[in-house]
Amino acid sequence: MLITIFSLIVLLFSVILHEVAHGSMALKLGDSTAKFAGRLTLNPLKHIDLFGTIILPASLVLTGSPFVVGWAKPVPVNPYNFRDQRWGSLKVSLAGPLVNFSLAVVFGFLIRFVALPETTLTLFSFIVIYNFVLALFNLIPIPPLDGSHVLFSVLPARFNAFKIFLHQYGMFILLALMLSGGLDIVFRGAMFLYYLIAFA
Repeated sequence: MLITIFSLIVLLFSVILHEVAHGSMALKLGDSTAKFAGRLTLNPLKHIDLFGTIILPASLVLTGSPFVVGWAKPVPVNPYNFRDQRWGSLKVSLAGPLVNFSLAVVFGFLIRFVALPETTLTLFSFIVIYNFVLALFNLIPIPPLDGSHVLFSVLPARFNAFKIFLHQYGMFILLALMLSGGLDIVFRGAMFLYYLIAFA
């Protein structure tokens, strides 16, 4: 039970840092929308999304899923304020997954190079695995995930119909993948990176 509680706490603050990274990058690029909305904070109450932060993770825990994913309420961003109009949206989209990758690597190196008590090792392992899962999960190119914004930033205009299709049905595709076990590859990828960083 304590492991489950800790894992959910790790997930919560990992997705919060993910969203704060989006807002901070937007601010760096000239858009202060997230700042004025009070979203550049670690206060969980400012970031909770009913489905992504509560319903989805709880459902995955209750169904015995091998991994638990979720998301916080997306930070508001106005791309028209970006100084870099060509690549600004791409930079903001990548900022969240990069924070998760960075957290995973830092705690993975602590596991690898520091003699840790067994309890601390277990806790750090959760941080590493969950952040790798979140990074890989969010890079899937299906709306509303960050990977879709990355994809749309590089797709030429002739693929607009495909973009519209993904915007309309992306959530249904994502839920179908989750329920069918199609996202198991995310967990396997996270475990591979965990062993590569922490033990290889």
